[in-house]
Amino acid sequence: MPARLRPSAPIAADAILVGDPGRALLLAQVLLEQPKMSNHARGLWGYGGVTPDGRELTIQSTGMGGPSASIVLADLAELGVRRAIRIGSCTSLGELEPGRLLIVSEARTPAGGSAQPDRELTAGLARSLPDAHLGVAISLDTLHDPERDRPTLLAEAADMQTAALLGTAAELGLAAAALLIVAEKSSSGQLRDEEMEEGAKRAGIAAAALL
Repeated sequence: MPARLRPSAPIAADAILVGDPGRALLLAQVLLEQPKMSNHARGLWGYGGVTPDGRELTIQSTGMGGPSASIVLADLAELGVRRAIRIGSCTSLGELEPGRLLIVSEARTPAGGSAQPDRELTAGLARSLPDAHLGVAISLDTLHDPERDRPTLLAEAADMQTAALLGTAAELGLAAAALLIVAEKSSSGQLRDEEMEEGAKRAGIAAAALL
């Protein structure tokens, strides 16, 4: 049994990962028929169930930041997860406007590291969401002032965990991809809560159909 997660329901081989426990609940209600809570230890809400077309799916929150996401993914791998798509939020560092979906083609770190998503999952997301932007994200320890911490390496958006999550997936031999909702831009403000929820639902439906 993993040290952090304490599942009370079966864990599927396919998982959608979100940072926010509330977003995990939202997506479970949208994507699963009669979802059951599979984990509540450490506030990391997780849900399991069957999609309308009969496929088993796990939806698991990962907490905030790269270290937490990596630990949760390692626990999920121990429990049988083999493919995962992260659905998260990000801050625009360039031209991406709030509400746009970003399919991560590469996740970088301020130290110059880089993690690649699974090509098949990423291509599938691009086919399912032709109006989404395919681009580079950088994962920072804080989003308080992402422009201050932005390195010279080009990145179109910043978040707090995609690079760590994709790096851990590669180490564990898992297929993983990331789909981010642009939640804010310095010149355009922030998405309203209801707009964020709609973006998460759209991303979740696309991810669940692909998995």
